[in-house]
Amino acid sequence: MLMTTSDSVPGREIAETLGLVTANSVRARNIGRDILAGLKNITGGEIGAYRQLLIESREQALAQIEAEAEAVGADAIVALRLSTAEVMQGAAEILVYGTAVKLR
Repeated sequence: MLMTTSDSVPGREIAETLGLVTANSVRARNIGRDILAGLKNITGGEIGAYRQLLIESREQALAQIEAEAEAVGADAIVALRLSTAEVMQGAAEILVYGTAVKLR
């Protein structure tokens, strides 16, 4: 499955637009990560536990949107976008959306 943030796929023509596809992943922090993050907040630097949590969320959402696009017969997703939001204290969402298309 081709996925691109651009509105087209270089060297390919969009034969048909199949519509919007979306996916999201919501993950919550846990007390172990919060303790480590609190310590890192004192000493400074990257908070690896939270970074890993967001990486896993992004990968899950991208896998979900790929499955949704395949289910409608798409060859690619164009205009792919990712957005994050805090849905409640201690939980973040990654939303992925784009346009499923068939290519020539």
